[in-house]
Amino acid sequence: MAEDTNSPMDRFCGSTFWNSTETWFTNDPDFTPCFEQTVLVWTPCAFYWLFVAFDFYYLKASLDRNIPWNKLNVSKALVNVGLLVITALDLIMALIKKGGDSQLPLYDLDVWGPIIKFATFLLLFLFIPLNRKYGVQTTGCQFLFWFLLVVLSIPRCRTEVRLDTERGKILSSEEATEQDFSWEEYQFASFFIFFTFSCLMLILNCFADGLPRQTKYQRGENEIPELSASFLSRITYQWFDKMALKGYRNPLEEKDLWDLRPQDSCSEVMPIFAHHWNQNVRKNYRSKTRVEPKAQFSNGHVTFENPHGEKNGRKKGMASIMPPIYKSFGGVFMFGALMKLFTDVLTFAQPQVLSLIIGFVSDQEKDPQPEWKGIMYSVLLFILAAAQTFILGQYFHRMFIVGLRIRTALINAIYRKALRISNSTKKESTVGEIVNLMAVDAQRFMELTTYLNMIWSAPLQIGLALFFLWQQLGPSVLAGLAVMIILIPVNGVIASRIKTYQIRQMKYKDERVKLMNEVLSGIKVLKLYAWEPSFEKQVLDIRDKEIATLRSTAYLNAGTSFLWSCAPFLVSLVTFATYVLIDENNVLDATKTFVSLSLFNILRFPLTMLPMLITNLVQTQVSVNRINKFLNSEELDPNSVHHDPSKPHPMTIENGEFSWGDEITLRNINIEVRKSSLVALVGTVGSGKSSVVQAFLGEMEKLAGHVNTVGKLAYVPQQAWIQNATVRDNILFGQPYDRKRYNKVIDACALRADIDILSAGDQTEIGEKGINLSGGQKQRISLARAVYSDADLYLLDDPLSAVDAHVGKHIFEEVIGPKGVLARKSRILVTHGVTFLPQVDSIYVMKMGEISESGTFDQLVKNKGAFADFIIQHLQEGNEEEEELNQIKRQISSTGDVPELLGSVEKAIKLARTESLSDSISVTSADSLMGGGNGSLRRRVKRQSSHDSVASAASLKKKQEVEGKLIETEKSQTGGVQFAVYKHYIKSVGIFLSLATLILNFVFQAFQIGSNLWLTKWSNDDRVANDTGLRDMYLGVYGAFGFGQVLAKYLSGLALALGCLHSSIDVFNKLLNKGLRWPMELFDTTPIGRILSRYSKDIDTVDGVLPSIIVQLLNTCFAVLATIVVISMSTPIFLTVIVPIAFLYYFAQRFYVATSRQLMRLESVSRSPIYSHFSETVTGASTIRAYNVGNRFIDESDAKVDKNQVCKYPSVIANRWLAIRLEMVGNLIILFASLFAVLGGQTNPGLVGLSVSYALQVTQTLNWLVRMTSDIETNIVSVERIKEYGETKQEAAWELEQDKSKPKNWPEEGRVEFQNFQVRYREGLDLVLRGVSFNIKGGEKVGIVGRTGAGKSSLTLALFRIIEAAGGRISIDGVDIATMGLHMLRSRLTIIPQDPVLFSGSLRVNLDPFEIKTDDEIWKALELSHLKSFVKSLAAGLNHEIAEGGENLSVGQRQLVCLARALLRKTKVLVLDEATAAVDLETDDLIQKTIRTEFRDCTVLTIAHRLNTILDSDKVIVLDKGQITEFASPTELLDNPKSAFYSMAKDANLV
Repeated sequence: MAEDTNSPMDRFCGSTFWNSTETWFTNDPDFTPCFEQTVLVWTPCAFYWLFVAFDFYYLKASLDRNIPWNKLNVSKALVNVGLLVITALDLIMALIKKGGDSQLPLYDLDVWGPIIKFATFLLLFLFIPLNRKYGVQTTGCQFLFWFLLVVLSIPRCRTEVRLDTERGKILSSEEATEQDFSWEEYQFASFFIFFTFSCLMLILNCFADGLPRQTKYQRGENEIPELSASFLSRITYQWFDKMALKGYRNPLEEKDLWDLRPQDSCSEVMPIFAHHWNQNVRKNYRSKTRVEPKAQFSNGHVTFENPHGEKNGRKKGMASIMPPIYKSFGGVFMFGALMKLFTDVLTFAQPQVLSLIIGFVSDQEKDPQPEWKGIMYSVLLFILAAAQTFILGQYFHRMFIVGLRIRTALINAIYRKALRISNSTKKESTVGEIVNLMAVDAQRFMELTTYLNMIWSAPLQIGLALFFLWQQLGPSVLAGLAVMIILIPVNGVIASRIKTYQIRQMKYKDERVKLMNEVLSGIKVLKLYAWEPSFEKQVLDIRDKEIATLRSTAYLNAGTSFLWSCAPFLVSLVTFATYVLIDENNVLDATKTFVSLSLFNILRFPLTMLPMLITNLVQTQVSVNRINKFLNSEELDPNSVHHDPSKPHPMTIENGEFSWGDEITLRNINIEVRKSSLVALVGTVGSGKSSVVQAFLGEMEKLAGHVNTVGKLAYVPQQAWIQNATVRDNILFGQPYDRKRYNKVIDACALRADIDILSAGDQTEIGEKGINLSGGQKQRISLARAVYSDADLYLLDDPLSAVDAHVGKHIFEEVIGPKGVLARKSRILVTHGVTFLPQVDSIYVMKMGEISESGTFDQLVKNKGAFADFIIQHLQEGNEEEEELNQIKRQISSTGDVPELLGSVEKAIKLARTESLSDSISVTSADSLMGGGNGSLRRRVKRQSSHDSVASAASLKKKQEVEGKLIETEKSQTGGVQFAVYKHYIKSVGIFLSLATLILNFVFQAFQIGSNLWLTKWSNDDRVANDTGLRDMYLGVYGAFGFGQVLAKYLSGLALALGCLHSSIDVFNKLLNKGLRWPMELFDTTPIGRILSRYSKDIDTVDGVLPSIIVQLLNTCFAVLATIVVISMSTPIFLTVIVPIAFLYYFAQRFYVATSRQLMRLESVSRSPIYSHFSETVTGASTIRAYNVGNRFIDESDAKVDKNQVCKYPSVIANRWLAIRLEMVGNLIILFASLFAVLGGQTNPGLVGLSVSYALQVTQTLNWLVRMTSDIETNIVSVERIKEYGETKQEAAWELEQDKSKPKNWPEEGRVEFQNFQVRYREGLDLVLRGVSFNIKGGEKVGIVGRTGAGKSSLTLALFRIIEAAGGRISIDGVDIATMGLHMLRSRLTIIPQDPVLFSGSLRVNLDPFEIKTDDEIWKALELSHLKSFVKSLAAGLNHEIAEGGENLSVGQRQLVCLARALLRKTKVLVLDEATAAVDLETDDLIQKTIRTEFRDCTVLTIAHRLNTILDSDKVIVLDKGQITEFASPTELLDNPKSAFYSMAKDANLV
């Protein structure tokens, strides 16, 4: 022994440090005491000192504080103190017992050993109060330290016990007297106390500390268990078990989900991102912008800076979202990268151990090694695999979190931006495209983060693999490498082709979705016009282009997958061939073959990933550019409107020039609105009235001048913007509910009667875009919102257009006028009516974008300018009430000499006396209709408001809520996906192709196993060394096997690609075909967003996602089978373990799939509200800005994103939970495969090598298999949803055989006859028409009147069979319309609908989608509808592109386009539905004239709004509550004072 003591470690301990005979070359291995007391103790200590930084970081990052003392942390502290005491005691005892005068020498170890331990324990002790103070409930470093310490102390336990028994022997023998063992006895006792305490600390560290007292965010009882889970529970995801079990027992619902982790919520993520974004934006400007503080919080809201900058700031380039993303989320990402590095290194340890195992087996025959080594190698292999599993689990978890956070940040950034984009930006992209940024592009990021580290990890893995391969095979590796390198550019070329196709496909997809969006928005009009086939064809045309690109992509994808699955084989073939052919002496033996094979298998993953990653990166780059372009686009200038309180008037514009982004729209605008005054803006259609209002709001680009407003604004847009919420929420618009004020507003805005009609009162939910309200109701709700907001300044953009004269008068008196609710406010009113003008304070007349004159009513009348013409023209139409005309007459005569004006007033009064009938909506309450009481309007309204809302007791409220739901909540299917869905999908793929794919995959695996078995045979054949012929034979057969693989793989890839393509075509055509044939009621109850997601998201899944999953599923499935076959061939005993392992696997898989699938469903259901809320916001952005409630909407959006995360996060965890469990199953397979190989006395090293190298891959494969089966289940849901939409109720057939016999010009006379006709809107609702009978002769003009809800519109809808009869019949020219095909019927009737709907595309397509009319006919129609001069003035003429929803035409022009459509069709029956509501008087006049002349000999049914529209009709139908109360000529009815008609007229003071 003595001569060994010269190594420094030996001197340090005073005994031998390392003795290989004792440790390695023996059947009974053991370490030396010196090694046990130094290396095995210091390793954990060093580990902790290295990683203690993480513990400090967790203290700093913690959001909580102050954990109370409890049993756990007190015990930790006590045990830790015990350890400190025992260590200190060790040092003291060593100093007492050794050195100095005692005969035992004192070594360095005796001093330094305890000191190092003491320092480490002290550090650990300090963390107990620190963690308590900063609310850290568990730390990983400490757990790992104790774990390592306990495990590494085990060898010393064995040594100490052995020494103790030896001492016992010596003491019990005779010559025991002179030996003193007190120091050894002490060490024995001290070590075991230390060991016990360490074990206790390990156990205590398995649990997490109690809940902190102070938390930054409220922690509910539903908080996520992860927050208070211990480290052990976190790395095994054991805290997720509860959810998995719950999900397995019954389908999860939203209430079962946990709250979001605070650090992932918008309120934590956004400030960080905004701070870095703002920094980045500032960097992009050369101009010295002011230095900002850290992220700005204005009252808890995050502000984003405008990258478009001030006008003067020189812009260097676009601000990109990438740097802020790195800075905000880079930390977690780097930590993940570190973990990835560990796992990569561990991966390469496995083949090294494999070579040891193969060596062990091949030594069995000649010179067997001790058995413990074989077992040790197997266990080592298992430990490596297990470590890799846990680290990878954490790595992916981290990456997913980063992905989620990036998505949150991007969605919110896009949302905030959308609230501020300027109009020119808005023009560039449609709502659909902006929503796509959020839905597709932000999602992309999330999917990418997991793989992003492969950028450095893949090259690293490739480098390491090559290094080890070089050691095995020398330079011949380069041949294999060459093959790989040649394949990379080939793939690159294919990838870039795929990319171009993908961009093209994205473009087509955007077009298709945009078109579908319009089709669905305007579906009612399409049905009324029977235009569906034309639009179906348009959609299919785009789809065909899309399919063509998909087909090319499919071929290319088959090519890449083929290249990559054959790459490993080609590489090994080339390498082995080169190796044996270079040199006669190179012989393949089992170790070389199988270590190389397993290294090649490792190589396969990074090589497959790189190209995938590159394509993914490229796609993400496209997304980044799209998002950057949007976030950098121009914003509205917040300083275009000043708020200077020193100005004399609350609203002024001085010398304003404004544009909508291109040419100047308004010039020389000078307006001032005095405090509490009412200013009217009048003028013809398109003269710029609404633009002035927008200029006040700051929505237009200000080119010159000065705009100033002081005070809170309220704005009523021309087209009401209604949210998908209850009526009450729409009116309150975020303000607190004040019952008195609310009721006052409702009565003033004449909404009381409407609310009474609605099924659930003001708790009725309004559909998207206000689908279940009439135009007038929407407008009044919009007005009520403004009145309720109690602002200082009111901008009213023609709020009276959509309501009738009476309601208009009521609203003017009660709300807008000098005695109304708003009398004290400053108001601007855009109006078309003359009646109210005498009562306003001043009038501005607009003409061609300029103010032509202004002043009071009297001044303007005296001027005899544009205003006087306007009035004369207005009076000629004569749709004013007599009383109002008298008022105007008095007003004019008081101004003095304007005889021609007075003359036209007199004429108008005469007219008014004859036409006293109105569709008195809402204000006229029921009792007056029945002839009871003719009290004036005022008194009746008062009476109404007195019986306010006394009745709203709780029971009523509940009933209301149930009835008021219009939109059915989206059903997320629960439970398994039925087999029928798979059958449906396989059918759409085609049986032949499905079978071909399966068989070819089977053949491929057979060839692969064959080639590997052939390799083992080759490597075990000793004769090859000296027989080159034999060698070449082996090589040749190996090559042949390879060729078989290549062929089978390519064919299977192709079969699958074609099959999936076939299915894409089939599924989409069915969906479109069936979707357009839905009855109208389904469109009313299903939000557009939901239908649209079938056409975008779900079709996208079927096009792109499913095929790639199926490919992977088939590959993994066959790979797992192959592994089991190979291992069982090598060690048949393995089959006994397969059964329990399969059980474990099956249970993990079932638990997971049940939970995960439901989580995915919940997630996708919670995703659509984000997007529908977003598109609603984009549409209503100007209203939101006017009311200045942007922050509230941002909060709502944040809440919706958070809610989506609540569903998303558990599904991410479910993946990890499963991965850990499955990989452990895979690791068990590795353990057993290697153990059986070592213990089973297997002497064939080749087979052992083969089975273990297969087993090493199985972990990954198993993982993928479950992932893919569940992905298939989650994505096949798309097929399920599409199938469900395809199987929905359809409307009647479009074409019927017997229609063809009808004459071309049917109906020839236009007789319309209703016989006891009944109809309801949907099953289970009340009848809206209850037995209506009347007869209209051909060519008669009939007016239909009645209060709202009397069934007027239902009458027309029934005529077009939009709603089908519930009883009775309608016949036209004696033919029962129920016996005809819908298109036959609808194409032979004409309607001018209430809302003018236009589609994007050329003007010509909007007039004549089937392109059957000649240019002359179209120009004729345009001339008659007074659009000819306008269209002539456009550069493109008939090919003028109309924007989405007709945005680039004024409302009046849109209405005229609808008139032109009607003129083009010119059928015998024309229906006019309140068509004159949104049009100014001139246009209205034009329409009326045209209809009177052009449709002279047609039957015209008019749903009347204004008196003059049905004055000259032949008959009038009065409807009430779905029944006809009167049917006669207007004169006849007015002669009879008892008629309801007469009392209506009397009500309006007309008789």
